[in-house]
Amino acid sequence: MTRGILLGLTGLIALSTAVIVVHAHSEETSDELNNSQNNNNVQGIALPVFKPSEIKAPFLEQFAYGWSDVWVASNATKASLVDGDIFSYVGRWAAEESHVYPGMKGDFGLVAKTSAAHHAISASLPEVVDNKDKTLVVQYEVKAQNGVDCGGAYMKLLTESPKGVKFQEFSDETPYTIMFGPDKCGVTDKTHFIFRHKNPITGKYEEKHLQSTPPSKLGKLTTLYTLIVRPDQTFEILINGEAASSGTLLENFQPPVNPAKLIDDHTDTKPADWVEEAMFLDPNARKPEDWDENAPPRILDENATKPNDWLEDESPEIPDPEAVKPDDWSDEEDGEWIPPSTPNPKCQNSECGPWIRPFIANSAYKGKWSAPMIDNPEYEGIWAPRKIPNPDYFEDLQPSNFERIGAIGFEIWTMQSDILFDNIYIGHSVEDAKALAAETWEIKYPIEKKQEEIVNPPPKSLPDDGQITFKEDPLGFILHLLREFIALAREDPIYALNNSPLVTFGLVGFVGVGAGLLLIVMGLMSGSPEGASQVAQTKKTDSITADDKEVEKDTTTATEEQSDKDKEGPVVQRKPTVADSDE
Repeated sequence: MTRGILLGLTGLIALSTAVIVVHAHSEETSDELNNSQNNNNVQGIALPVFKPSEIKAPFLEQFAYGWSDVWVASNATKASLVDGDIFSYVGRWAAEESHVYPGMKGDFGLVAKTSAAHHAISASLPEVVDNKDKTLVVQYEVKAQNGVDCGGAYMKLLTESPKGVKFQEFSDETPYTIMFGPDKCGVTDKTHFIFRHKNPITGKYEEKHLQSTPPSKLGKLTTLYTLIVRPDQTFEILINGEAASSGTLLENFQPPVNPAKLIDDHTDTKPADWVEEAMFLDPNARKPEDWDENAPPRILDENATKPNDWLEDESPEIPDPEAVKPDDWSDEEDGEWIPPSTPNPKCQNSECGPWIRPFIANSAYKGKWSAPMIDNPEYEGIWAPRKIPNPDYFEDLQPSNFERIGAIGFEIWTMQSDILFDNIYIGHSVEDAKALAAETWEIKYPIEKKQEEIVNPPPKSLPDDGQITFKEDPLGFILHLLREFIALAREDPIYALNNSPLVTFGLVGFVGVGAGLLLIVMGLMSGSPEGASQVAQTKKTDSITADDKEVEKDTTTATEEQSDKDKEGPVVQRKPTVADSDE
């Protein structure tokens, strides 16, 4: 029994040690990433130090310093379009370094801090952006540090107003010139590009939505969004520096910028005698006299003859001559024994059984007769109202001359917190935008990607492929098996158990050791100690003996001491203070 206890305890300690090592390794990785803001080295990757850009632009924001003097959080409210409820923009904002896969040391960004909340914040541009006959470039970074199940991260370029932008009242009702950026919720996953266009006749504004929007690609790694609109009315959307969408403002937006020259005359009505039937049944057609509607589609082939080698007297199957009735078969209980059937060997090269004359298609079959369709000589075509000149028609061949832009803002709703915005560029130079991306995103994105691969390594092949052996690295071998098993189990637990026999055996062993330990404990609790056995053998009477008096005395003393401690109350351990250390 002693040997069994030792083996059980040894196995349990070994398994516990392995679990602790794996857990400690995982915690170390997680702690290194979570504390990356206070460390210039993450997972052995040196983080470059952020340096403010010297690029000049109408607006360039890197949140390096003094951001709170520029950006103003909104105190406005927002009415829901669904049920009319009123919501406030209670989402908090902060300027922080990234805490998930940091790419640079000292790189601050604007962070939406509150989950399941409306956020709104805006900033005035140092100079009004007038895009007349110019190229407009809008570029910024977004990083959904906690992922994104449902939320927007788009930017609004606010329209200049003679009265100025009321930043503390910034809401979804604030006029904007362009809305650009990612939006992801449920099946919706797009990168918006919307611009507001002013009708030169009515003076009213209308939103023009990009018809085919590219997917957002929004995630825990920094994503770079770039919008380029040129004076030739072409546009291009880049995501992480790669083309995601392109077209023209005059062709790829709905509703279109310019209305149709001609429209339907809504006062026009279809004449009562208008004929829209292109064909009709020939009223003069008659069924031919030889048309037999009752002729069947198939008839017996009277010319068919039975093949010479056809064996009509033979059955395709016969009782198996080699079958033997089982010894335990009882005709009284089981009924008459019938041997199983087997294919008739005589029918291997010939057909057997009764010969039946085959059917063939009936050449006289025509089916039900109906009159044929003929062209309608009075057909006038499908009626449509006549076209008249559109009184609201105008032609704007340069919609890229957007309304002047006076401010920038983020007005979003998101379920996840800690969405980070950074390195915002608004200007007219494609080259400067590329240079800013080279200074920022192109440096930190590969570092972020490397950290993600360390934390979530791609599935590896089994150790027996020669990558690693237990003899070379026992701990690495075990960790490799555990990681691989967990990765497979997330996708298909049954497949993981079947294809990871060593881990499966270890799990079974762990359960077995646990069950054995439980039985050991139960055995110890139910068993009689050696001393107790001796007392049981010597005590033959219920009368009080000297041993009983000593036991009673010890028990009484212990009870009194415990009672005194209870009267004094519970002992509270006090945290050492500075005064204690001075003493």
